[in-house]
Amino acid sequence: MSGIAESAGRVHGDVRQRLLDTAYELFSHRGIRAVGVDEVIERAGVAKATLYRHFPSKDDLVVAFLELREQRWSRELLQDGARRLGTTPEQQLLAVFEVLDGWFRSDDYEACSYINVLLEMGPQHPAGRAAIGHLGNIRSFVRDLAEQAGLRDPEAFAYAFQILMKGAIIGAAEGDLEAAQRAGSVARLLVEAYR
Repeated sequence: MSGIAESAGRVHGDVRQRLLDTAYELFSHRGIRAVGVDEVIERAGVAKATLYRHFPSKDDLVVAFLELREQRWSRELLQDGARRLGTTPEQQLLAVFEVLDGWFRSDDYEACSYINVLLEMGPQHPAGRAAIGHLGNIRSFVRDLAEQAGLRDPEAFAYAFQILMKGAIIGAAEGDLEAAQRAGSVARLLVEAYR
């Protein structure tokens, strides 16, 4: 009996992941309002009841998408990439812009889902609040590196640094492939100012 339950749990998890992967692809490239649940259902190859069993509302699906975005983009791409490229906390801070530069030049650059969702849904919407939380997690990563680097007022530094990140992301969305390098140059000045 436990083998059947285990198998059912795996299938349940596979379907949920397929829904999330589908939503991830659609939401990250086209936005939230442009994608209906019927399209997610069709692309994932599931019944409507299956979607709603896993995600009671579209808002729940969007929040889950943002959580997956944090895992894939914030942690695996940005944070792990910065740690890999830099050996000291200060080098890791500056490496953030090297990571962004590579992302901007990739075929699958789709701008920042957190910013997009926040602007599309607004700060009072559950998805907008979730996006604000995920942006705060990135700022915490920057603040922690600033503390480890011995920079003064790591909180203020993190806010200023994140403004450079957001500006570079918007610049790249406008077509400026040098946006990360330009922002990285300003980030070096910012680090100097907070030493």
